[in-house]
Amino acid sequence: MNSEKLSYRLETVTKYIPQDHRLADIGSDHAYLPCYAVQKGIVPWAVAGEVVEGPYQSAKRQVDEEGLTDKISVRKGDGLEVIEQEEVDCVTIAGMGGALIASILEKGKEKLAHVKRLILQPNISAITIRTWLLENGWGLIAEEIIEEDGKIYEILVAEQGNEKMTYQNHLEKGLLFGPFLLREHNPVFRKKWTAEKKNWLTIVSKLEQASDTAENREKKAELIRKIELAEEVLEHEKG
Repeated sequence: MNSEKLSYRLETVTKYIPQDHRLADIGSDHAYLPCYAVQKGIVPWAVAGEVVEGPYQSAKRQVDEEGLTDKISVRKGDGLEVIEQEEVDCVTIAGMGGALIASILEKGKEKLAHVKRLILQPNISAITIRTWLLENGWGLIAEEIIEEDGKIYEILVAEQGNEKMTYQNHLEKGLLFGPFLLREHNPVFRKKWTAEKKNWLTIVSKLEQASDTAENREKKAELIRKIELAEEVLEHEKG
């Protein structure tokens, strides 16, 4: 893969970057996404942030090779500490767990005051991000669910304000499944939640064989609730 031809996952993330926004890509790895966004004329300038030395060096090398050192600033640091106040309009964070993405946003939230859009692609636990967005005044404006190489990814796009409207009367379902994805209900969505439901049922049957502790009972009740919600959502389509 190179910055000329992004993976389908990163290309989907990129299509939500508004034209001419200044971009920060956090956890940028090889800086493929910012290189692509600059080369395609989507953004005039970008920051590629990376906390790990190896990927940081790879990003620097990539930007150098593409001749983009004047347009992409590669910085080493933890999460949003690589950007200054009012320096960027759009932040992308892709390819991490939902809990890690939420903790990056939480730790750096004072840096988000002037950011207009967040584009987040968790590998797991999108619910953690939706919950953080809701609690911190960010409203989802779009979501997409895609499959690439046998893996399923969700892309969440948020802007400040209007966070309550997104969920209408279905907060619990909306946080788990995604309000936009619920409405669209495409085949990839069905595939994901059919597999998740199967997985939860397996865990419940293991918990039933395990010792009867308060912790196990709580975990089982939580999973049974999720299974019920998944069944409602999947049945809804058939009806």
